[in-house]
Amino acid sequence: MPLQMQIQSLSNFVFRNANITVLIRQKHTLPSHLFHHLKSPPNLHQAKKLHALLLVHGFFHPTSPHNNSLSSNLINVYVNFGSFHYAFLSFTQLHHKSNIAWNAILRALIGSNHFTIAIQFYHSMLRHGVTPDNYTYPLVLKACSSLHALEIGKWVHRNILCNEEKTNLFVDCALIDMFVKCGSLEDARRVFDEMPVRDLASWTALICGTVWNGEWLEAVWLFRKMRLEGLKADSVIIASVLPVCGRLMEGLKLGMAMQGCALRSGVDSDLYVSNAIIDMYCKCGYPVEAHRVFRNMVCRDTVSWSTLTSGYSQNGMYQESFELYVRMVNMGLTTNEIVVTSVLPALGKLKLLKQGKEMHNFVLKQGLLTDVVVGSALIDMYANCGSIKEAESVFEYAADKDIMVWNSLIVGYNLGGDFQSAFFTFREIWVAKHRPNYITLVCVLPICTQLGALRQGKEIHGYATKSGMGLNVSVGNSLIDMYSKCGFLELGVKVFNQMMVKNVITYNTMISACGAHGLGEKGLAFYEQMKEAGMKPNKVTFISLLSACSHTGLVDRGWLLYNSMINDYGIKPDMEHYSCMVDLIGRTGDLDGAYKFITSMPVTPDANVLGGLLGACRVHNKVELAELLAENIFKLNTEDSGHYVLLSNLYASRKQWEDMSKVRSLIKDKGLEKKPGSSWIQVGHHIFVFHATSTFHPELTKIEETLDSLFLVMKSEDYMLANVGFCFHVNDQILT
Repeated sequence: MPLQMQIQSLSNFVFRNANITVLIRQKHTLPSHLFHHLKSPPNLHQAKKLHALLLVHGFFHPTSPHNNSLSSNLINVYVNFGSFHYAFLSFTQLHHKSNIAWNAILRALIGSNHFTIAIQFYHSMLRHGVTPDNYTYPLVLKACSSLHALEIGKWVHRNILCNEEKTNLFVDCALIDMFVKCGSLEDARRVFDEMPVRDLASWTALICGTVWNGEWLEAVWLFRKMRLEGLKADSVIIASVLPVCGRLMEGLKLGMAMQGCALRSGVDSDLYVSNAIIDMYCKCGYPVEAHRVFRNMVCRDTVSWSTLTSGYSQNGMYQESFELYVRMVNMGLTTNEIVVTSVLPALGKLKLLKQGKEMHNFVLKQGLLTDVVVGSALIDMYANCGSIKEAESVFEYAADKDIMVWNSLIVGYNLGGDFQSAFFTFREIWVAKHRPNYITLVCVLPICTQLGALRQGKEIHGYATKSGMGLNVSVGNSLIDMYSKCGFLELGVKVFNQMMVKNVITYNTMISACGAHGLGEKGLAFYEQMKEAGMKPNKVTFISLLSACSHTGLVDRGWLLYNSMINDYGIKPDMEHYSCMVDLIGRTGDLDGAYKFITSMPVTPDANVLGGLLGACRVHNKVELAELLAENIFKLNTEDSGHYVLLSNLYASRKQWEDMSKVRSLIKDKGLEKKPGSSWIQVGHHIFVFHATSTFHPELTKIEETLDSLFLVMKSEDYMLANVGFCFHVNDQILT
């Protein structure tokens, strides 16, 4: 048999089981073919057969010239097949361990997520006098980034500077990636700036890392600089920067520019880019545009469906979110934890408790309840459906009671009006060895606002300041709102002045607070500050401004702002703006002008707009117009009993008792209920809420006895004041 055929026979021995005992002795003719098959055997079993054959015929003998090269390749083979035991066994038997062998073991450790052992192995490598190469450093740097071990990463960086006169791009990219994932953007930028040549991979590493660290404006600036240097963006970098657009003030324009860049770069049809575009439009408040992109996609995955489902929920389009999920299920796509957390908010807002429970069963069957986000979403869903007991049950059985889960339970109690349980849960966070985050504070502060619990609000403010969370803009906004609504506007202004970062919500809150306190001019001054700070007002800004003008009688200024909203900022008025304008005009007594404004509206007015003028009719005693308005309000089948009560009170003020009785009968016939008045008192850490007709308090008997006793004392001591009506509402009885 010719020598070439002998070599071919040996090369194919694992497939043909040829007798190669004689051929194997011709070692000097075989290495290249052995290397070829050693690098890519078809499976682990054949790799072991080859290993055994080479071992028997002495290829791994210390004196063999092929020992180290074959052994190193064999270690790589075992690592590629995930057989770490055989790889390490082969490594320990090596007399001379090359960099290939060390790197193979290091790669195996990284691949199996043994990052700490990998760093120890790298240290052992240095102790054995082995000089790492450009394949070693990216591996150990990945271990550092996975452990967020910044100091060890800096030590590796110093090793690189000592051992390498000039690093390659691969190592530099690994360094940038390590530094950004360890939170040191400064070090990452220093490595980047010192690179003699920067390719797309290095730009991608820095830009993606900047996004990952929340430096969104910096990421956009870097992307623009990269484009100015003539580099063409790929799908990875575009998909990384697009989500940033949804978090910036002018994000829509930037996002559309990024979409154009993707189109010019030819990656607009890339699945990841398309998903990122959908996410961008949803976060910018344009779900219809997001649906257009979704509809035109040739290929969609689960991320595409879940992103749009979540986007609909984020923009209040809960019915569309649920319908899209149903379509997804009917197409046979898999529901995972991301999909679950996308659709649960819609189920909660739509009060679809049955479907919510079905989703809960699915979560239990799939073992998804261990996911903190899923548990939190389930609690939110049950709370929105009014099933707080089920929400408590989810919380109780949650495997990981992360702070996110505690926050959801607090919000759930708040939705149900159970403020005492909300505060109790807030205190229990410390007992459970957790610490509130800024979201917790933003959840609890509105409860302080509703209860007027200034002391608790101040305590939370103190904790926020000590923990550094007072710098968070959302916490600052909530504090301003709490102080202002508790009657301490000056403390709200103080928080405003101390805030290092302010957003549109900050100014909107201050404008609204000033209006509520009758300080319309001061609210307008904050509006001017807002414009000087370069912030663009939104719909809520003008609602706050028009309301402030209404409370202080600034009619002319209100009209100027209303026209400016439409002409200068292109904001289309909605019902809340119309309602504010009707209230503004009606408060001055110009009821005809207010009615003319309503009739000139391009849309049919809702009950709130008509109700605003009805309230003005009550103040200015205009029965005829009030009856006309009431007739239109009743046609809208509103469930708000307040409009009926307004008309009834108007009739009562004119002593039209028969008409008043008719309106009261309408309220009963329609089954409308007026929300009972309530009050509360705090004793220690407990808050007790009392409703006008409630008899459920456990100490009700003692309360009644105490009130009776006080009443008798006041009567006997002649404390009753002349010409002043004085009464106590006790157990549905009025004692006068």
